[in-house]
Amino acid sequence: MHWYVDVLKKYAVFSGRARRQEYWMFTLFNVIVAVVLAIVGAVIGSNVLNIIYTLAVLLPGLGVAVRRLHDTGKSGWWLLIGLIPLVGAIILIVFLASEGKREPNQYGPDPKLAPAAY
Repeated sequence: MHWYVDVLKKYAVFSGRARRQEYWMFTLFNVIVAVVLAIVGAVIGSNVLNIIYTLAVLLPGLGVAVRRLHDTGKSGWWLLIGLIPLVGAIILIVFLASEGKREPNQYGPDPKLAPAAY
């Protein structure tokens, strides 16, 4: 749960680096919440809750994705490759799932070596 809260604390931070675990745990929690809200929305006959939640986590989601790309040594602009149907999404998933650079890069030090603050 702290992975999700940590990303929300960095609401619109697009600098620095994010570990794979931070990105994928945030993504997993978002999928779980979206499914629950979709079920609740179907029961009450409204998608308003899902839309509000999606808008609320849009910037933190983009921020953690950009920081994840920074960890692999790529610019955040690589997120735009996801706009290419199918092929772009596959390439983006490979980038987001690959291991980060062990050494410091232009985006900061290796987040695995940073002390945990929780």
